[in-house]
Amino acid sequence: MSGRRIGGAQGTLRFSFDGHAMLAREGDTLAAALLANGVMLVGRSFKYHRSRGIMAAGVEEPNALVTVGEGGRTEPNTRATDVYVYDGLVARSQNAWPSLAVDLGAVNDLFARFLGAGFYYKTFFGPPSRWMVYERFIRRAAGLGKAPTLADPDRYEHRSAFCDLLVVGGGAAGVAAARAALVAGERVMLVEQDRGPHLLSRESGNPESHTQRSVPWAPAFAGARTENLRVLTRTTASGLWDHGFATLAERLVEPGQPPAIGEPVQRLWHVRARRIVLATGAIERPLTFAGNDRPGVMLSQAVRSYIERFDVLPGQRVVIATNNDDAYATADAVRAAGGEMVAILDSRESCPAGGDAASFTDAHVVQAHGGARGLTAVVASIGGRTQRFEADLLAVSGGFTPAVHLHSQAGGTLDWREDLQAFVPGASPQAVTSVGAAAGDIPPIAATTAELSDPKHSFVDFQNDVTAADVDLAWTEGYRSVEHLKRYTTLGMATDQGKTSNMAALARLAQTGGVTIPQAGLTTFRPPYTPLTLAALAGADGGGHAAPARRLALWDCHQRLAPIWQPLGLWHRPRAYPVAGETLHAAAMREARAVRTTAGIVDVSTLAKFAVKGPDAAALLELVCATGIAKLAVGRGRYTFMLREDGMVLDDGTVWRLGETEYLLTSSTGGADRMEAHLSYVHRVLAPQLRVSVVMQQEHFAGIALAGPQAARLLRVVTGITPPAHMGLARGVIAGVAVLVLAASYSGERAFEIYAAAHDAGPVWDALEAAVRGAGGCPYGLEALEFLRIEKGHVVVGAEADGRTTPGDLGLGRMLRKAGGFVGAQGLMRPALHAADRLQLVGLTSDSPIPEGAMLVAAEGGAAQGHVTSAGPRVLEAGSVAIGLLASGAARLGDTLVATSPTRGLRATVTVVAPVFHDPEGARYRD
Repeated sequence: MSGRRIGGAQGTLRFSFDGHAMLAREGDTLAAALLANGVMLVGRSFKYHRSRGIMAAGVEEPNALVTVGEGGRTEPNTRATDVYVYDGLVARSQNAWPSLAVDLGAVNDLFARFLGAGFYYKTFFGPPSRWMVYERFIRRAAGLGKAPTLADPDRYEHRSAFCDLLVVGGGAAGVAAARAALVAGERVMLVEQDRGPHLLSRESGNPESHTQRSVPWAPAFAGARTENLRVLTRTTASGLWDHGFATLAERLVEPGQPPAIGEPVQRLWHVRARRIVLATGAIERPLTFAGNDRPGVMLSQAVRSYIERFDVLPGQRVVIATNNDDAYATADAVRAAGGEMVAILDSRESCPAGGDAASFTDAHVVQAHGGARGLTAVVASIGGRTQRFEADLLAVSGGFTPAVHLHSQAGGTLDWREDLQAFVPGASPQAVTSVGAAAGDIPPIAATTAELSDPKHSFVDFQNDVTAADVDLAWTEGYRSVEHLKRYTTLGMATDQGKTSNMAALARLAQTGGVTIPQAGLTTFRPPYTPLTLAALAGADGGGHAAPARRLALWDCHQRLAPIWQPLGLWHRPRAYPVAGETLHAAAMREARAVRTTAGIVDVSTLAKFAVKGPDAAALLELVCATGIAKLAVGRGRYTFMLREDGMVLDDGTVWRLGETEYLLTSSTGGADRMEAHLSYVHRVLAPQLRVSVVMQQEHFAGIALAGPQAARLLRVVTGITPPAHMGLARGVIAGVAVLVLAASYSGERAFEIYAAAHDAGPVWDALEAAVRGAGGCPYGLEALEFLRIEKGHVVVGAEADGRTTPGDLGLGRMLRKAGGFVGAQGLMRPALHAADRLQLVGLTSDSPIPEGAMLVAAEGGAAQGHVTSAGPRVLEAGSVAIGLLASGAARLGDTLVATSPTRGLRATVTVVAPVFHDPEGARYRD
């Protein structure tokens, strides 16, 4: 093939391909520019590394995948037909080493007969150790382009829109539908994946031509209310979903192109439309014959597009192979551009009216000859006789396939049209209508078949190197369902999702099986229609925006102490406050010992807090909480827990009665959103008649826990009030700030949770910190808090309450309200939840560190009988303690087990004990 620019002038845009500097015209796609510069070889195939050239002119291109851009803007696997050249564009070929012209991977083609369908399944098996060897080679060969290693510097955004009519496709049919809706006063969105401001229409005067010729937008909408029209060009409808919902991917700059300062590069639209018109056109099919993948073999309409849209003639001596009338327009275009029409090979028994001097009937391509430099000859069977034609371009047209992808995604059915040998849109459960070529307004074809001279080199899926022989082999080996065929051969699983290959493969499968194409079946069309970048899906939710680092109200107070920060739920909380070069463990032990011996303060602001108010507040809490609430006196609180409807523990916390009809409910930090949803569900669904209001107050109040033997004395000093008894509450003032004091302990020591308005809490922390340090104590973080709560045997949601445990499993069964009536009560009645062999909470002790997460076994190599949920050192004594879940744990106190973690190489011999190691009587946290 020897492409050239019609008219001679190449243009002024500078770009490079594989380091070679070239010129392009404004409006050229990269594919058009490469053809104009005489570039025939643009890539190598995935499996056999065969030479590949440009086949199509649109998003259906299976061969010309290149890497575009540099640095963080590198974008691999970009279709050269779907990127417009801009000044400075840098493009590179893929899947070739050391170069595109000399690719050592092409040796695979010499062994193609051994690398057929299912090669991997039949070769890479054996013991696991052998797979470790295979994996290195497989990973090295996998993929096409190389993913960028630098961070993407660009910005992506999402937008939402609503319209009466969404039109997908800027061809004549789409524009006509949009104009009619505008005249009727409707709000219209028109999206076109090509570049504007032009629409793409059929060639005037030729109703059967589907070539893409640019004409201005404006005249098409003359007389319509264009203020109700929104046009998005370079925008692809990537998916249609339920209820008229569509996702649109808009390119604001080309791949690899730097945007204007502060502007996004892509925008993902979320659109709700009252009705949708699909004017998505049809995709031309290739023909199947030996060597049909060589550079120089192109789709007929693609050749016409390059001539008429881009002034590029892809070859000088042209052969056309067709089974329909449309290709004759390509012959006219070639002649008009100065090319030589060598032959038109028409598989039908007769030519269209008028015919063509160069046409042959009953003619089929047998083989295409050539190599990396392009096509050299075409061998055809004409009426049973073999004839050879010298040519550098073969334009093929195997008919057209309506682009039914979006119709199918919207739940629409497909009907078979025998005259088209294609599936067309059928009924749709949504207000989705297909028009134009997408609805089947395409040229009919002759359903002719020809014997293949070399099925192993007759390709049906060009990107994944699937041949007709692979389809035959899959059928022979029993993979006869089209879905099985797809997965066994990887047919249609490449980045083009089988746009040019599916119908050819179905025809071969049907022919092999002796059935019709509808009987052979059809694979599922799934979004996206064309590949989407992950950054476009994420939009602005990248980097710190994906999971924002939420700062505590007391962040400044902590930051002065240089803590180690730890992510927890949606928050970052201090894990420890090292001093003088301390390690995390040393700092946590110092802090925990301060709490055990004097006093300490910890930030508990992130606990979920819910204000429950109203005449029926107690009734709602009786439904939500599995413990008794109604008899709780004003000014008192109690520990409680909440269950799922299946009886498993959902969360735990405390409930406090602040007034006759006013309660405060707290629960875990990580479960705040889950608990808010649960409260809403219980109120709105299970008990909508209750007169009660529930307000989430997690961020309204900052919380500081003061704990230790000196806690009560220090509270009296800073507030001047008498400290409330355990599980009592009081109000006071610290540093001029009103506070609520709740006497509750998580550490096992006398403790108080002190709440203040979040924006006023800084002085409260400062006053408490000064008092604690004056007594010889210090602030403590999550690590010390964990050591303290493990010693006391307190459970946490996620570790011990892991979604599989009931109150009985956690030793909380005696706290259940005997009368029932709470969410989960019915679920707890199932006998299996009371089986003696269930995993139950136990304590574990050892002289050596106990590996957290370790399995509990009777002996090394034995079956797991449970696992360690939380572990830590004793705070004031030697040794280690842990809590865990053990089968029949309550009946196994005194047993000796092994806690083992083979993947980490850790083990410890442990003794099963009751899960409370510090002050079992509870004397230290009471008055």
